[in-house]
Amino acid sequence: MSTATFELAATSSDVLNVVGAFLGGLFIAGALVWAVSLGMKVRDEELPRPNPDEQPRLPETGAVHEIREIREPDDVPVAADETERLMPYQLHHSGSKRGKDQHRRRWLPGSSGSFGSGGIGHT
Repeated sequence: MSTATFELAATSSDVLNVVGAFLGGLFIAGALVWAVSLGMKVRDEELPRPNPDEQPRLPETGAVHEIREIREPDDVPVAADETERLMPYQLHHSGSKRGKDQHRRRWLPGSSGSFGSGGIGHT
């Protein structure tokens, strides 16, 4: 075989690589165009966004703020007779109730320590 045959074989291999890369890029670009067009169709089928006058508004009294309160455990009521059983309507909705004393207990420096803090504790 002559060198011309090897050059022709090498050239045809390079051309095939370039054509293959071009077709692969063309396929990827086509897939991206298809995905964008599909996304646009799906977005067109969605409900329209609300107008500014349809947006939620603050109440006339202003913003609602959190309420802090001291809670106490609410015990399960005791049946009058030991043979009776409590029905669901006899139970309370929540496991706690509003406490009678609503003053928060404050920590006083020097009056207590915490377990494992390395402090000297109660002085």
